[in-house]
Amino acid sequence: MIIPVKTSVGGYQIVLERGAVTDVSKYLDLNRKCLIVTDSGVPTQYSEAVANVCKEPTVFTFPMGEASKNIDTYSEILKKLVENDFTRTDCIIAVGGGVVGDMAGFAAATFMRGIDFYNIPTTVLSQVDSSIGGKTAIDFCGIKNIVGAFYPPKAVIIDPDTLDTLPPRQISNGLAEALKMSLTSDTELFGIFENGNPIAEIDTVIEKSLYIKKAVVEQDEKESGLRKILNFGHTLAHAYESIGGMSEYYHGECVGLGMIPMCSEEVRARLIMVLKKLDLPTSFSADKQSVISFCRHDKKMSGNSITVVFVDKVGKYELKKIDFQEFQRIVSEV
Repeated sequence: MIIPVKTSVGGYQIVLERGAVTDVSKYLDLNRKCLIVTDSGVPTQYSEAVANVCKEPTVFTFPMGEASKNIDTYSEILKKLVENDFTRTDCIIAVGGGVVGDMAGFAAATFMRGIDFYNIPTTVLSQVDSSIGGKTAIDFCGIKNIVGAFYPPKAVIIDPDTLDTLPPRQISNGLAEALKMSLTSDTELFGIFENGNPIAEIDTVIEKSLYIKKAVVEQDEKESGLRKILNFGHTLAHAYESIGGMSEYYHGECVGLGMIPMCSEEVRARLIMVLKKLDLPTSFSADKQSVISFCRHDKKMSGNSITVVFVDKVGKYELKKIDFQEFQRIVSEV
């Protein structure tokens, strides 16, 4: 399946096909120098499969985890590009999850003011969400995604077969992002989570999620309005990820927790049931003031107000600009 995505500079294709990772040369221009960026948590079989069909491959592997999403790793990627005499006609290929995509994408956006970037996501979270839309970023000074750029890939290759090597917790972690999109935009997709088996129907979940995100990013490429709905649950999620004591939680797990206060009581009850069904956390222990403090750094802050995504009914959302004190009250109560 080919899903085209339009951008202000043209567009790119998302290839959704089982087995695609073993035949990427069918879709990508690899007759040049290719830096394949991956991390230690990604099975080497995937980066090797890509390297085997590149004319001049170089593989760069960094330690897995959010802790590597920093300026030091970014610098190491740039160093590898310089050492291997990469030029503006060469490319970077991300093979891995969201951290790999962010690191490789940001390096591609900034090296020589931009070189070609391909994304091959290998986790549920990156396949349903982070691999498309052109957001790239690194963490800085303890603040998640505070330095970055909008830089669309030249192509995205999504192969659901790569999910076979993921542990169950990582599957659920990624499904939280698809659940997020179902709550704001697709009652049928939410029905799969609530009444069906999203793991058994993973191909359908990925496809539906991609079409939701495609529709949003095509209308609002740089998050000036509509695209903010993709941040449902993320204001609190990013705060949770930034504070001490939450390092054991994955991004999707924090998103699930972050959605809970941003729903009506009726939706909240249904959401919590689905989170439990997916073995995702529904409560945690953290310092309230630390959470609030990190939320003040959120990109959706404007003066002393913050824009949040609120879901009153499944499949419908509202962008609310509220006073930060009101935001604190909501978070404190829930």
